Amino acid sequence: MLKITLEAIEVVDAIARHGSFAAAAERLHKVPSTISYAVSKLEEHLGLALFVRNGPRVSLTPAGQEMLKEGRWLLSAAADLESRLRQIATGFETEVRLVHDSLIPTSALADDICAFEDLQCGTRLRIACETLTGTWEALRDGRADVIVAAGDGPAGGGYKAVSVGSLAFGFCVAPTHPLALLKRPVTRDDLLLHTAIVVGDSARSLSERTVGLLMGQKRITVPSMAAKIAYQVAGIGHGFLPLACVQAELARGTLVQLPCDEPRPDETFWLAWKPGRMGEALKWWVTRLERPLVPNILPK
Repeated sequence: MLKITLEAIEVVDAIARHGSFAAAAERLHKVPSTISYAVSKLEEHLGLALFVRNGPRVSLTPAGQEMLKEGRWLLSAAADLESRLRQIATGFETEVRLVHDSLIPTSALADDICAFEDLQCGTRLRIACETLTGTWEALRDGRADVIVAAGDGPAGGGYKAVSVGSLAFGFCVAPTHPLALLKRPVTRDDLLLHTAIVVGDSARSLSERTVGLLMGQKRITVPSMAAKIAYQVAGIGHGFLPLACVQAELARGTLVQLPCDEPRPDETFWLAWKPGRMGEALKWWVTRLERPLVPNILPK
């Protein structure tokens, strides 16, 4: 009988990803003692250590790393097999993975999620967010089944995409920022004198995308549009902001919009998916989201 089971690989994978037995137990909805016992028995059967214990934190041994190198592929293959078998039997996938651009809060999709849950189809829904090219990369690399992404996707991706709206951007600063004192449109030379606030691209392997950033410009990179807005309200830096998201700040005067010599063009958002092997759940999501999403669902 094989000593390494898929369940054992899943346990080791969860520990490696989350750094401790307790965190893995929470992720797998088990008690920590069950996780600890499972690892001890597996190490005993294999006759080798998979983890180095350092208090509550643990790390993989070389043997543990080698086990996960192939083990994660086996988990992925098993999940794919399970999904295909279920799809053959019911038409619905085991899981659908929806990834949206970080500009869109997941809470904005609450009505869509509730409508999907009302189907009671048994398909699990996994939602994540990425930024700029990172969203397209998730689709390309198979980490997403359907995405709502900003900007054009990479060439040769084997996906289908439809536009779901666009956003207008304006150059904004705090009223106390030096650029707000200019009595003329902001120039490239003006921008180079001051710090820009930019949202970091979450792409791992595709080339990162930068928008409205000049070569050699001082910058602070932040993880989200909400952080970018907050930093610009605080007067820390400048940059283009989606006007649909800063109407309240502009109305209150905590931000002012300035004319620019080089305005930023509108940003198109896309609903995209790979058309091969579409199950009923993915078809439902594509049909549901193929509507003017942006700026309609953005927080005001």
